[in-house]
Amino acid sequence: MAAKRIHFIGGGQMAEAIIRAVIGKGAYKAEQISVADVNEERNLYLKNTYGIHAAVSQAAELGEAELIIIAVRPQDDLAAVGRLIAEHAAGQAAVLSIVAGVSIARLGGYAGAERPIIRVIPNTLTDTGLGYSGAALNGFADKAQVDDFLNAFGKVLYLEEAQIDIFTGYGVAGPNYVYYFIESLADAGVLAGLPREQAWQVALENVEGAVAMLRHSGKHPRQLLDINNSPGGVGIHALYELNNSDFAAGLQRSVKAAVKRTTELGQVHP
Repeated sequence: MAAKRIHFIGGGQMAEAIIRAVIGKGAYKAEQISVADVNEERNLYLKNTYGIHAAVSQAAELGEAELIIIAVRPQDDLAAVGRLIAEHAAGQAAVLSIVAGVSIARLGGYAGAERPIIRVIPNTLTDTGLGYSGAALNGFADKAQVDDFLNAFGKVLYLEEAQIDIFTGYGVAGPNYVYYFIESLADAGVLAGLPREQAWQVALENVEGAVAMLRHSGKHPRQLLDINNSPGGVGIHALYELNNSDFAAGLQRSVKAAVKRTTELGQVHP
């Protein structure tokens, strides 16, 4: 059952992006959401911008919340946050953490090992309604407690916690790879002789159209490549050079490096 009251502990950029998306989509009303940040100016900004409640008493908000979002930094005092939750939150209230590198076990040690805890790596495409967030649940949490909330700022992929690092380096970092590809493709158009604005528009349309074509046709990319490239033609010559560039292996090494770094950061915050 969807939460009727949501409380954010921490009101940074990611928290704001989520708040903006869930209110903008109409999934939740501003009066259902409260926030408490250590920076009072930040609380006032979020209140004035989105109409949400800036908590005067953290304890009171925790007592009423059905879903509690921990959105502080990994280096902040998570033990103190956990004590607040353990002391003031209702026993059935679910805790959803977007704190990078902090395990469910560690969160449970602070907030209560038998409390519903959901560890989420949020996507960075919240304003579009696209992109996957990765979520891992402990044995006391249920998808129904968070599904509506997570789907209000994109889509959600439920994972075993052991897969979270892989998802972070591949899925959440994924837009970075696409941004880089689009930038490089537009530069290629300029290099070939197109004006910058035209090259940019063609690159965006081709990327968007290619994704739509894959979804529409249900075909594998290789099948569409075979359709689009005639023997000895323009396209196959271009692909030959792309293959020589080590493009695919370079992209795969990038993902592996991102996953490796995510794992290293997680070892700092077990």
